Amino acid sequence: MAIQEQAQHLKTDVLVIGGGPAGTWAAVTAAAKGARVVLADKGYCGSSGATAPSGTGVWYVKPDERLREEAKASRYDMGGRLAEHRWMNRVLDRTYANMNQLAGWGYPFPLDDEGNQHRHSLQGPEYMRLMRKVVRKAGVTILDHSPALELLADEHGVGGAAGVNTQTGIPWTVEAGAVVIATGGCAFLSKALGCNVLTGDGYLMAAEAGANLSGMEFSNAYAICPTFSSVTKTAYYSYASFYYEDGTIVEGAGSKRGRSVIARNLMEGRQVYAVLDQAPEHLKPLLRVGQTNFFLPFDRRGIDPFTDPFPVTLRLEGTVRGTGGIRLADELCATDVPGLYAAGDAATRELICGGFTGGGSHNAAWAMSSGSFAGEGAAAYVKKLGARDGSRNLERKSTQPIVEEGKGSVTPSRAAEWVQAVQDEVKPYDRNLFRTGEVMTRSLNRLNGLWNEQREQAIEHTVDGVKAREAAAMTATARWMYTSALARTESRGMHKRSDFAGMDDNQHYRLITGGLDQLWVRPEQVRKEVVVH
Repeated sequence: MAIQEQAQHLKTDVLVIGGGPAGTWAAVTAAAKGARVVLADKGYCGSSGATAPSGTGVWYVKPDERLREEAKASRYDMGGRLAEHRWMNRVLDRTYANMNQLAGWGYPFPLDDEGNQHRHSLQGPEYMRLMRKVVRKAGVTILDHSPALELLADEHGVGGAAGVNTQTGIPWTVEAGAVVIATGGCAFLSKALGCNVLTGDGYLMAAEAGANLSGMEFSNAYAICPTFSSVTKTAYYSYASFYYEDGTIVEGAGSKRGRSVIARNLMEGRQVYAVLDQAPEHLKPLLRVGQTNFFLPFDRRGIDPFTDPFPVTLRLEGTVRGTGGIRLADELCATDVPGLYAAGDAATRELICGGFTGGGSHNAAWAMSSGSFAGEGAAAYVKKLGARDGSRNLERKSTQPIVEEGKGSVTPSRAAEWVQAVQDEVKPYDRNLFRTGEVMTRSLNRLNGLWNEQREQAIEHTVDGVKAREAAAMTATARWMYTSALARTESRGMHKRSDFAGMDDNQHYRLITGGLDQLWVRPEQVRKEVVVH
């Protein structure tokens, strides 16, 4: 049977690409506004992505003026003062409402001593299992194991996407009045837990349709992790002491401002060990309950992390913990392209975090709030689109030729070589964590050569083609990242340059970047606000 006869073709109002927190909130919200919704997930909606296997805090703050001001101040200066109070206020409001909605849907929040629900954290498995249930109850059509390979668009903007089901090999196409990119960030296949599907696909697809990105220099987040584990829960290391093999203290090492000390030792070949020996006794059981997956690798090896030293490394999490992503053009998370919206890690998080990681709490709040904003925006856009939605001449937007099975030129081994080539430029601490213009320029030149090679290679509309597209998305992400980092000749937020060590007040702006073959970058002033205390 020919592929064309097998292909699945759907028409809907809103297509959501990605089934994590941002994607599921977008789907539920768009459906509540009366839109027909299809959600396409690269994995299985409810268990795929960075949130599903983990526990996370949430930026949940009661509507008390003092508490809200303290919450906003917690990362404002650390992020280089690039966040905006209006966005922080909106996200705090929506997160508060959404967490309360989760309680109404039946999420099992723990109770405090007085019997009140403690709504400041979520367990990923229960959270995402509930969100899948809510999405289905809302009438959303879910396409599991169905990564998108490219967007569809015409002169009016984005109007759908095409991809392939990795379980059956059957291609799919969805025509839609609006599309929400909620594909997560890019962790460059660094083996961080849940990040195996987070390869920057949404960035590339959005850019191919004409969208811009923002804050891509703030994309070099590294997390502390045991050498034998994939679980990156840096918050737990606030209770840690760090030692060398001989038991002497590693001076200056820490979870918040001491990761560079750990990195420099690892670069010099000196293994660093951690012990969570500063955790109060009464807190230890709560830490185990709060993040069960964190302790499993220790339990399997007979290690008590509260008393036994264990070797650690720094694992790259890129934009999953960084803040860069697709630029948002309005308060409903529209991009620069009509009909295209972005949410969660796929969208820039500078608006609430500036240039410093949102950790778990801000990131979780951003996912659910931006997801619901984007769902509202996409549904409203479809209503305004009107009759034009039924008579569009959509074209495929991939920069790489995507062809039928058997006609491609990229083998799985070649795609794996591309992935390794990108990792060689972004994972080493002396290239990405400790940045200099000279080193980044060399990396960017090699990445540009890799991109030029990828551009010429036809990939198949198959499972193997997905791997080739992932490699291209990782290459594109790294190029935008270094292009922006070269343009920011200062150290701000997580962007640290050894050749420009201080923060320059004259560079108090965001950096917008875009392009595919020829990259560009330009400053964008942070919105001036009058803050009343």
